[in-house]
Amino acid sequence: MPNRRAQRADPLVEALAERLPQMRRNDPPAKRLVKGEAATGGPAAGRSSVDVALRKGPLGVLHLLGPGLITGASDDDPSGIGTYSQVGSQLGYALLWTALFTFPLMASVQELCGRIALQTGVGLGKTLRQKFPTPLVGAVISALLVANTINLGADLGAIAAGASLLSGNHVPALAFLFPVAALLLGLQLFAAYSLIFRLFKYLTLVLFAYVITVVLAHPQASVVLVNTFVPHIQLTATFISSLVAVLGTTISPYLFFWQASSEVDEMKSAGLRTIKERRHTTAAEVRAARLDIVIGMAFSQLIMYCIIAASAAVLHAHGATNISTASQAAQALQPVAGRFAFVLFSVGLIGTGLLAVPILSGSAAYAIKEFFGLPGSLAVKPRYRPTFYSVIVVATLVGVLLNLIGVNPISALFITAVINGVVAPPLLALIVLLGSDRAVMSDRRSGRLSRTLTWITAAIMAAAALALLFSPLLPGS
Repeated sequence: MPNRRAQRADPLVEALAERLPQMRRNDPPAKRLVKGEAATGGPAAGRSSVDVALRKGPLGVLHLLGPGLITGASDDDPSGIGTYSQVGSQLGYALLWTALFTFPLMASVQELCGRIALQTGVGLGKTLRQKFPTPLVGAVISALLVANTINLGADLGAIAAGASLLSGNHVPALAFLFPVAALLLGLQLFAAYSLIFRLFKYLTLVLFAYVITVVLAHPQASVVLVNTFVPHIQLTATFISSLVAVLGTTISPYLFFWQASSEVDEMKSAGLRTIKERRHTTAAEVRAARLDIVIGMAFSQLIMYCIIAASAAVLHAHGATNISTASQAAQALQPVAGRFAFVLFSVGLIGTGLLAVPILSGSAAYAIKEFFGLPGSLAVKPRYRPTFYSVIVVATLVGVLLNLIGVNPISALFITAVINGVVAPPLLALIVLLGSDRAVMSDRRSGRLSRTLTWITAAIMAAAALALLFSPLLPGS
C-alpha cells in the first residue's frame, strides 16, 4: 500500500524550536525518547504462538492476552454499567439475550481492526486516510473526539460518585474529581508504557465484582435461561431505546481505534520501529491476536450479562425501575442485596472508570495523530510529542469542566449515543471495505465469515440509529 503522507514532525516542537534555540527538533536516542521500558509485559508482536501459549496452560494464555482483553474490559465503563443497570432495572431480564447476540458482532469488528493494524503496521486513522476521502474520515474522527470527551466527562463523574458512595456520602463527589483526573493524567504523561498497560490488565480484575454481585442477587434460573437464549422484541419506545443503547454502548467507535493503535504499540514495543518492519503480519500473529480479542470480548459480554441480570433480580424485582446511573444502581442495591453487594458494585464502578478514562482520551489522541500523520504514542515522553499529549490533557480537562458546570450526565450520554449511532455505521462500512481490499490487506484480507459478520454489524448499527431517530413515535415515548 503506498504511503501518501510521510510522518510529519510534531508541530508544537517545531513552533517551540523556532522561538527557543536550545530546543532540539530531532529526536534523541531511543533510550531517552521512551518513558522507561517500552514493553507491555505481554508477548512481543510477533507474539508467541497460540500453540506455545496453550502448552504453558493458563499462565501461557494470560501472557498472550493484551490489547484485546484491555479493549473488552474498557467497553464496560461506568457509562456502560449505567446503561446495563438501567436496562435491567426497567426491563428485567428481557434483554439478557443481547449479550450472546452482540458477542460475535463485536468480536468480528475488533478482530478486523486488529488485523488491519497488524498487516499495515499503522493505526486505523492513517489507513482510513490513505484509502478514503479526507473530509469523510476527518468528519468521523471529529465526531469521535466529541463523543469521547463527553463520555470521558461522564466516567470521571461516575468515579467520583463511586468514591463518594464508599465514604458514606460524607465526602462530596467533587472532592474526588480533581485528584482522580490528576492521577490519570499523571499516569498517561509520566508512567512507562509497560506500567500503564500492566495496570490496565490488573484493573480488568475489578470487573469480577459484577460476577460476584449476580451470585449474591440470586436471579431466577429458569427465567434467566429463557431470556438468555430466546430473543424477543417489544415495539415500545422504552424497549427500542434500551436495545439501541445496549448496541451503542457495546459496539463503540473509540474501541475500533484503540484496538488498532494498541496492536501497533505492541509491535513497536517488540522493536519493530519502522512501518516497513511492522508491515505484513504472519498467520501465527493473527491467530494470537484473534484469541486475545475473542477472550477480551467474551469477558466484556459476561460482565454486561451479569450487570443486567443482577439489576433485574434486585432492582426490577423490588420496583426500583427509575435507575439512570451506575451510582444510583449501587445505592439501590444496598438496602435489598446488602452492603457487600453495594461495595462490590461501587468498587467495580471506580475500577472500570480508571481503566476507561485513559482509553477514551488515548483513542482520541491516537486517531487525531494518525489522521494528521503526526508522531506520538503513550511510550514516548511528553516533551518530544506535546501535540499527542495535548489532546489527552485537553479532553480530560473538558471532562472535568463538564462536571463542574453541572452538565446532566444522562443528557450528555444521550448525545454521545446519538453521535456514536450516526458515526458507527459509515465507519464500520469503511473498515469492512478496508479489510476486504486486496491491495491493502494482501493475503490477510477478510474471509467470508468475517465479511458476513462485519457487514451484518454495520447494517444492525444503521438500523439502530434509525430506530433511535423514530423511537419517539412509538407507544410509551
